[in-house]
Amino acid sequence: MTNLHSDKIKTANLHTTTNHIYTNTKLRKLLVPIIIEQLLASLMGTVDTMMVSNVGSAAISAVSLVDSINILVIQALSALAAGGAILCSQYLGSHNTKGARHAARQVFFVMAFLSVILSAFCLITRKPLLRAIFGAVEADVMRNSQVYFFFTLLSFPFIGLYDAGASIMRAQNNSRNPMVISVISNFMNIGGNAILIFGFGMGVEGAAISTLVSRIFCAIVVILQLRKENEPIFIKNYMSIRPEWGLIKKILLIGIPSGIENSMFQFGKLAIQSTVSTLGTVAIAAQAMTNILENLNGIAAIGIGIGLMTVVGQCLGAGRKDEAVYYIKKLSLVSEIVIIASCLIIFILTKPITMLAGMEPASARLCFEMVTFITITKPICWVPSFIPPYGLRAAGDVKFSMIVSCCTMWLCRVSLCIYLCRVWGFGPIAVWIGMACDWLLRSIIFTARFHSRKWLNHHVID
Repeated sequence: MTNLHSDKIKTANLHTTTNHIYTNTKLRKLLVPIIIEQLLASLMGTVDTMMVSNVGSAAISAVSLVDSINILVIQALSALAAGGAILCSQYLGSHNTKGARHAARQVFFVMAFLSVILSAFCLITRKPLLRAIFGAVEADVMRNSQVYFFFTLLSFPFIGLYDAGASIMRAQNNSRNPMVISVISNFMNIGGNAILIFGFGMGVEGAAISTLVSRIFCAIVVILQLRKENEPIFIKNYMSIRPEWGLIKKILLIGIPSGIENSMFQFGKLAIQSTVSTLGTVAIAAQAMTNILENLNGIAAIGIGIGLMTVVGQCLGAGRKDEAVYYIKKLSLVSEIVIIASCLIIFILTKPITMLAGMEPASARLCFEMVTFITITKPICWVPSFIPPYGLRAAGDVKFSMIVSCCTMWLCRVSLCIYLCRVWGFGPIAVWIGMACDWLLRSIIFTARFHSRKWLNHHVID
């Protein structure tokens, strides 16, 4: 009887395992390329900045200032594309490939239209816009800013088209192609910088042209890749795409709240940056390096979160709410392991990195103290504050995520940081105290939301 009972349990467990929508192999094929793409993009961005810094302080200042606008645009476009990807993944989960193709065509229409409008607006208003945002900066910095912004704003439509295509590919579990395209593009950008900045002495203009060319490359390749008929979603006759307002409304209902959330985060960063800038050059340098290191120790887990949206979207499209819950739990656990490992690796490398960067001893010491604080606090509360919300967004629970994220960020990350700095005289560690409080509060709220299962009541597709 005991053996018979044991055999029944094994059979039941095997049945349960084989019924999962995503096997471990399938998950690895989806997640690993996204992680690599995110990691290399972050590293290449750092290398890009270092190359521009060789041109001079006016050049690096101009790039840094303009990129604060560009990042805002990029994050907003990425969020809109993610809204379309969620729609496509749910259609694919329900085995409605025709609906997925219709949705994909509308994603391209929306992204092309909005990014062209945004690019045209920035082109017309770029000079007054830069003066309004950055005010009385030095003449050299403003001149370089205008040059850099001119070429990078021309790339907005190509960013939009690439984001749309890459999101559609990931929605059908094809994350390898976007990774390859992104990697080639990043190396093109670095190579272009080397040729135009150091070979032709074009300075900021060379860096901007290199960025524009690499983004054009991304858009062209992703459009060509999506013409292949061997995938569930393929798009031909791009010029024949016409607006379908029902689908566009669904895309915007998911994408706009996520775009607002991402944009608010960027505004919050600018507010924090403004506060840190009053603390002196030692604090500014320490905070800049700490930002880079904190970004690196979280980038792999963010890649898992991006992949989770596809997984949850397909599960819910298939009507498998139990599977959506299961994968959020599973990938949160994987993310926790990744975060612990990443934090420890970056902690070990912090001192060598600050030495190689030639930081002043006071800045290096301050940076190490902040990284130590991050290494202790981030594994405790970062994962529940960020990974489950990716799954909740894929279910259509985007308004709740937007409201919570914006409120906790302004309450903790921004307000607490400013209060500690200006009232209690804290140094840049105040930024990370505010950040940790933000993570902790978010983790409590999102954990409660996840276990309430209210997020499962949304209906993204009919």
